[in-house]
Amino acid sequence: MEKFITMAHGAGGKQTSELIHDIFKKYFDSPYLTADDAAVLQPPAGRMAMSTDGFIVSPREFPGGNIGKLSICGTVNDLACMGAKPLYISCACVIEEGFPVETLERYVKSMAETAAKAGVHIVSGDTKVAGKGQVDGIFITTTGVGEIMAGVSPEGTKAAPGDAVIVTGDVGRHGATILLERDDYGMEAEITSDCAPLWAPVNKVLEKCPDVHVIRDATRGGVGTVLYEIAGQSKVGIRLNSSEIPVDPQVAGVCGMLGLDPLYLACEGRLVMFVPENEAAEVVEILRQCEDTRGAKIIGKVTEDHPEVVTLLTEIGTETVLPQPTGELLPRIC
Repeated sequence: MEKFITMAHGAGGKQTSELIHDIFKKYFDSPYLTADDAAVLQPPAGRMAMSTDGFIVSPREFPGGNIGKLSICGTVNDLACMGAKPLYISCACVIEEGFPVETLERYVKSMAETAAKAGVHIVSGDTKVAGKGQVDGIFITTTGVGEIMAGVSPEGTKAAPGDAVIVTGDVGRHGATILLERDDYGMEAEITSDCAPLWAPVNKVLEKCPDVHVIRDATRGGVGTVLYEIAGQSKVGIRLNSSEIPVDPQVAGVCGMLGLDPLYLACEGRLVMFVPENEAAEVVEILRQCEDTRGAKIIGKVTEDHPEVVTLLTEIGTETVLPQPTGELLPRIC
């Protein structure tokens, strides 16, 4: 195997076969992985969810993950937000000529490890090689299919007055990690991305409390953007308690120095859940028993007041409007 990707690796000949066999098949191999033009799969028995996402993150490697791990987490978590058990994933890679094969293998290995943790099978894919300068290293697109659990139907339109608003851990950590890795500000802090596949905790919650109204993945735009989206979809108000919003001290320090709000920094392993008030304590307890959601907290509630607006109860007891994000959110993660 050559050390760097060449145009020949995308030409469909011997080098393409070697790349697929020595890298992708080596890590993705399973009874479901196909060598044909399309995977032949057993369809879900009930309702099906499907999601696709593209990943062009810079930098491609960061504390807590890389673009490969991220590409699986993103699609798995999107399916989980619909109450769907992830079953199958396809992936497409666009690789720049000259990209190190060793680095590619590291990303593919991370994809395989993350898929195994999530219990999802990578079943098909595509590889394209672009000329030098046409892409930034590697772009990955993943598409996932999942089976929606019987009796559950979380949707962004279902937030109801009285619902508790739960976040599954501290906020803004992935965005802060990416910002520091770019080293644009010369700052240092020990921050690790929260990047994680979250089907396991969602499954445990829905088995006990199937009437969860909304689940949303707080990625680009962070928790604050998600809350405004749901407030708009459901035509409700959302009141947050500022003292209950979990923020890592080092993330808070970085945000304080740069004038950023951690509520608007991206997460890659955090969900926002809207749950009937009488089930909220049990949901939090279930989440805290799972590896990637131990920091779950109730951070607010849904109200009839101020429809489509998110407000913040401050530490001195006053209520203020959480500013809605506009323009370019920093740092841009994809």
